Amino acid sequence: MKTITQKSIFALTLITGFTLVFIGIRFLIAPWAAELAFGIHVNTGGDYSFQYIKGIRDLFSGVILLLLLFTRQYRALGLILLSSMMVPVTDFRVVLAHADFETAKLYPHLIAILLGLCLGLYYLVNNSKNKNHVAL
Repeated sequence: MKTITQKSIFALTLITGFTLVFIGIRFLIAPWAAELAFGIHVNTGGDYSFQYIKGIRDLFSGVILLLLLFTRQYRALGLILLSSMMVPVTDFRVVLAHADFETAKLYPHLIAILLGLCLGLYYLVNNSKNKNHVAL
């Protein structure tokens, strides 16, 4: 029987993975709008190379999280979540350093940091304590 904690962690990881896939696709198909939602605006003169790099990074990250979740590779999932914290931390700092940043644009990056830390630690600790952890 799965606990409420296991179900909640699974759901949060699932939402995180799908959110990253969505953000990645958005950066690839609507780079200007995605850039504004990210928290910065850079005059690129129509060259969206940065946005495409960001898009494929997030799309890849979301797909990896989902693949590890659905294949029950919980230790690897925990390691990926923890090691990837450098991405939202750097994103947070980039937005914060932008001259006209909006505080509200920092919250998604802060949430990503907290989710990555909490979920990553859960999967690592749970994996070492209970080898029979099962997804929904």
